[in-house]
Amino acid sequence: MAGYASVTTKVLIVDDEENQRTGLASMISSWGFAAETAADGVEALEKIAESAPHVIITDLMMPRLDGFELLRRLGTQGSMPPAIVLTAFGNIETAVATMHDLGAYWFLEKPIQPNALRVLLERAASHGRLAEEAERLQRQLSYQGVLGNLVGQSAVMQQVFSLVRQVAPSKAAVLITGESGTGKELVARGIHEHSPRRNGPFVAINCAAMPETLMESELFGHEKGAFTDATARRTGQFELANTGTLFLDEIGDLSLVTQAKLLRVLQEREFTRIGGVQPIKVDVRIVTATNKNLDDLVRKGQFREDLYYRLGVMDVHLPPLRDRGEDVVLMALCFLKRAAGESPRIRGYTPAALRAIRAYGWPGNVRE
Repeated sequence: MAGYASVTTKVLIVDDEENQRTGLASMISSWGFAAETAADGVEALEKIAESAPHVIITDLMMPRLDGFELLRRLGTQGSMPPAIVLTAFGNIETAVATMHDLGAYWFLEKPIQPNALRVLLERAASHGRLAEEAERLQRQLSYQGVLGNLVGQSAVMQQVFSLVRQVAPSKAAVLITGESGTGKELVARGIHEHSPRRNGPFVAINCAAMPETLMESELFGHEKGAFTDATARRTGQFELANTGTLFLDEIGDLSLVTQAKLLRVLQEREFTRIGGVQPIKVDVRIVTATNKNLDDLVRKGQFREDLYYRLGVMDVHLPPLRDRGEDVVLMALCFLKRAAGESPRIRGYTPAALRAIRAYGWPGNVRE
């Protein structure tokens, strides 16, 4: 028997024929499942509300509330566990249509073959356990595993959250490292939002996306007439971030020339616009991020060692998504919750989708 029965998978048998449901319950219990029974759809809904079974085995033709309506109501409520539909000989087409329209997963023709039922139960049990785990993770979203827009329940992410909360109140520069797409800007925003500067601006700039010829103007601004295309004064990102946080993403792509100018601003806490003569005092906290190994760049002479030490007073490392265990499911649920707000028809993931989410390697990390 697969391991799911050993953790007491709950199975609800819904059939108006007493001998059929009691016989099934006895057989299923002997396999290690916890079996409950209901005589029709009305009683089944009551049992489902009380005990939340992992799997439902249901007949279609029953009094009061038949199997069709039972599955339809469960699907509408968004609480549809994996279902095995029992059907009499000759009604296979009806059963298949039910699976397609109402979300039931399998059908089994009467008279029931025990081996076939057991195989389906093991499959359905694995689906039901995945769905239960997804619901547990969803509940955790409301009270833990979240820091701003960061989501994570794994031990490594809890360490990140703890470190963010520690470094946020200080004025020290923070260097965030990690692979591309791991959410470094979200960490930077989390640091800002938990800092005394939270009411000030958060300004982000991607150093890799900005041509070197424009970087100085982007950071420090320029005066009108400073160069050919300078038709008006431009306020730089340092000035815009005053009293707040300036986030410099992909800091490892900054040229040595710009690195020297950045270092001076960090030391003097002032800068001059291109073409200007008046120094401008600035009160900015610097948070940087990179997917490169700055130690290697320093050894190769591609990154200033003195700037490296200035920027890396505090270091936060973000692990790749493949090393974060169940965080990928928690994150998928969070994104689904956001999508459901835009489309009420979206109710959840199928167990097969959750398995696929778990199995995939996510080389693009959170961004993917």
